[in-house]
Amino acid sequence: MSRKSRKSPQEKKRLSYLKDRRNFYGENDKSSRKNIPRNRKLKHRAARHRANQAVYTAGQAPDGLEEDAFTRRLSGRRPASLWRKQADAPLSEVVEYRLRRRVARGNAGPGQAEERIRRIRRRLG
Repeated sequence: MSRKSRKSPQEKKRLSYLKDRRNFYGENDKSSRKNIPRNRKLKHRAARHRANQAVYTAGQAPDGLEEDAFTRRLSGRRPASLWRKQADAPLSEVVEYRLRRRVARGNAGPGQAEERIRRIRRRLG
């Protein structure tokens, strides 16, 4: 059985910057628990609605065009999705973004923020 070597605080921080993830979508991270299922449900509901409309309109078409129009309508291009799941971002990217945003808003000096960003990148190796 091999023993794991102890990590130094610097190594722990480096791994944290690389592996820890943060919600970068712009909403409260706790709300994703409800928003993701709701958005998926609405997307699937719209797909069912399109399929039902195709079945309904195929039933009203003349006999010769029914099957062809029906298959074309169902296999047609779906509209662009308004919502997509987004993966969380690594902690290092989130911290860099926040530092740059502080400078842009005038809440921090550019030199101080750039020094902190250099320090983060140096820790990442």
